[in-house]
Amino acid sequence: MQTSEAADARGPAGMAGLPSGERLNRGGLSWALFQGGRDPFIILVTIYIFMPYVASTLVGDPVRGQEVISRWDQYIGWTVMLTAPFLGASIDKLGPRKGWLALTVGLMVPAIAALWFARPGGPLPLTAVLLLGFFARVLYVYSEVLHNSLLVRAAGLAGAHRASGLALSLANLFSVVALAFTAWAFALPGKVDWAFVPDAPLFGLDPDAHEPERVVTLMAAALMLLGAIPLFLFTPDAPPTGVPVLRAFREGAGELWRMVRTVGRFKDAAVYLVSRMFFVDGMNGVLIYAGVFAVGVMKWGPLEMLAYGILLSVFAVLGGYVARWLDGALGPKTALKIEIAAAMLGLLAVLGMAPDRILFFWPHDAAAHGPMWDGPVFRTLPDWFYVGAGFVCAVFITAQYASSRTLLTRLAPPEQTGAFFGVYALSGVATAWLAPTLVSLGTALTRTQQGGLATLLVLLAAGLAGLFFVRGGGRIVR
Repeated sequence: MQTSEAADARGPAGMAGLPSGERLNRGGLSWALFQGGRDPFIILVTIYIFMPYVASTLVGDPVRGQEVISRWDQYIGWTVMLTAPFLGASIDKLGPRKGWLALTVGLMVPAIAALWFARPGGPLPLTAVLLLGFFARVLYVYSEVLHNSLLVRAAGLAGAHRASGLALSLANLFSVVALAFTAWAFALPGKVDWAFVPDAPLFGLDPDAHEPERVVTLMAAALMLLGAIPLFLFTPDAPPTGVPVLRAFREGAGELWRMVRTVGRFKDAAVYLVSRMFFVDGMNGVLIYAGVFAVGVMKWGPLEMLAYGILLSVFAVLGGYVARWLDGALGPKTALKIEIAAAMLGLLAVLGMAPDRILFFWPHDAAAHGPMWDGPVFRTLPDWFYVGAGFVCAVFITAQYASSRTLLTRLAPPEQTGAFFGVYALSGVATAWLAPTLVSLGTALTRTQQGGLATLLVLLAAGLAGLFFVRGGGRIVR
């Protein structure tokens, strides 16, 4: 008779012959490369460059633009909530995933690339642009589910954390490089007299036609396609199960219900996961609307947004180290409370900023003070205070994602971590519609971007309050 330790070392049934994890092979590296190529879509298109351009230029009014974009984000959230959990719960019964992943990538890439034609008076009306964005964002979530399900097959049980960490690093690296290249090649030319910057935008792009803002869609589509090729060539797929598709989804729905019932029997874990639904939705909202808010309120252009995206992407790396230090010193529950509170303070600071005002009460006359330096971006004190507030949000939002996972491992019974992390994934999308709904409602009622973004404080506060009713998750005393 085999011991349970031996069985655990072997891994789940059907996983024999997987990589040992001592060193990532080309399957694991290819798995990580896919995320490196996929995530710049969110950074370039959704957060920093393209959607702020849609709000300010295609809609023509940043306040109405924030309202329109958040309303479409509601539709994305509802669709993800109603479909993605069933895909995740059914995936092991579907068998091979590469075919499904190829379908999502094959539909996503042309949809993202088609956004290049989103120009004033162009062939795509605003509704078509938003519909393409909706289509790509929903497919992006599906691709995440399918891609994550291949992690153990790509890197083995022992090497999963290496591949996962490498994937996040590559995603951040590719995004920063793409932002920096866009600034150097398209935004800076003609605006600075620096020897290493071209005299005019590369490839003849016309700033008056907003081509530097629109070209990021082509870059994101190309990176996604290139990042997917190694995965399809080298990452192992799951074996066939013989289960028909409709039956797989039906059984997946039953599995999802069983996971929820299992977690419901553990009060502290259940309270934590409900709390997480609120604060993670608030955190995601801060990230998604940061670009639209900065363009509308701070009056930043594409060059400022590129610089802002680069700085915050670099700062966000510190979040992992902050989470590791706080988790170890104070325990993940206290760490999470600190991270949510700090993100709320950062968001509050963002709400108090304007070109002529710092932190609500400190007026600033740019004409009287003059520029802080002669560079092309962030020439005033309010600009730098806004960057600092963004820095706080980026660090502690990133830290929150890390501490959230750690806290669940402290609350979940070791023998039932699969069910708990299944519901953990569900909690990340179950209220994906709530932040966009509140932002849209707040913007419409107050007719200000500040009123819309301020509603995210409600979600963060609700999630933070829930953590005070969770027992456990303290510091491990050695």
